[in-house]
Amino acid sequence: MAAWIDQALWCLDRQQPVVLITVAAVRGSAPREAGAKMLVSAGHQWLTIGGGQLEWLAMARGRAMLQAARGPDRAADRQVLEVPLAASLGQCCGGLVHLLFERLNEADRPWLDDARARLAHQQAFEREVGLGAAGQTAWVRLRPAGLASRPAGRVQAACLLDLHDARGCPVLTEPVAPHGQHVVIFGAGHVGRALVRILQTLPCRVTWVDAREDQFPDRVGSTVTIEATDTPEAVVDEAPAGSYFLIMTHDHALDQRLCEYLMRRNDFAWCGLIGSATKWHRFQQRFSAKGIPIERQQRITCPIGEPGITGKQPEIIAVAVAAQLLRLHAADRAPQARGALPVLQP
Repeated sequence: MAAWIDQALWCLDRQQPVVLITVAAVRGSAPREAGAKMLVSAGHQWLTIGGGQLEWLAMARGRAMLQAARGPDRAADRQVLEVPLAASLGQCCGGLVHLLFERLNEADRPWLDDARARLAHQQAFEREVGLGAAGQTAWVRLRPAGLASRPAGRVQAACLLDLHDARGCPVLTEPVAPHGQHVVIFGAGHVGRALVRILQTLPCRVTWVDAREDQFPDRVGSTVTIEATDTPEAVVDEAPAGSYFLIMTHDHALDQRLCEYLMRRNDFAWCGLIGSATKWHRFQQRFSAKGIPIERQQRITCPIGEPGITGKQPEIIAVAVAAQLLRLHAADRAPQARGALPVLQP
């Protein structure tokens, strides 16, 4: 997710010193995967690398960096720390973790702005961080994704840390990609609002649609786009291929119209319709009367939500639907679903 980029720039805008901490490599069991991040200032923490003793150690190390004097070559601004979880911290997961610490200041703003702009334009890229060595200053570079220098295979949300790079210093290369799951939600009622509150904390982009502008909250996360429109069909047309749709408006007739319009497309990942089995049975009867093929109707799921999560409160429904979206997206991204492409390891 791009939250760490936005948060780092927020700190720079307020001249608040901050350290970016990245799980650069993992061997064995660890609280978080390679690529996980958090930011630490003198009095605050944002995001998490898994909690527990590892996170306390990282916070203490980051705050010590903030208090240390800054040299002219910024050599101390980027450091790698190796942490054996069992031997050093007594954590039962027992793996080996390398943490990258980056003390950020105004000199980092150009690459942070560039990173945010690339993600806003849905461009994947790689971030290369060199820690520097004798006669060589540290650096951060952004490069197009999928360079020939990387091992064959698709870009994964994991880091590659080379502690003995040919340039004579440790180098971290990490892929950064826009959110892969695009969710389009029709309806800003109680369930829609509860669902968006959850989804804006997850790695996805949300387009939220309703004609009733006053139904939307004053603020939403940076990954949520509000469309206050009385022509929701246009949003269906504009959504990229592979989108996930949720139809949960206040009007059954509108729900039906949106289902019919969406079924014209054959390139969406999934569509869920809020409602009971009785509602869906009636809709299917109407679709069949209009000559809509049954295979098209089967592209829509109703009722929605993960089985076993029961309850009609909006928050419970939202949790069940969010879990369903995560499961579906994970299945779509599984290597076996894409020709068993190799997964890059740290």
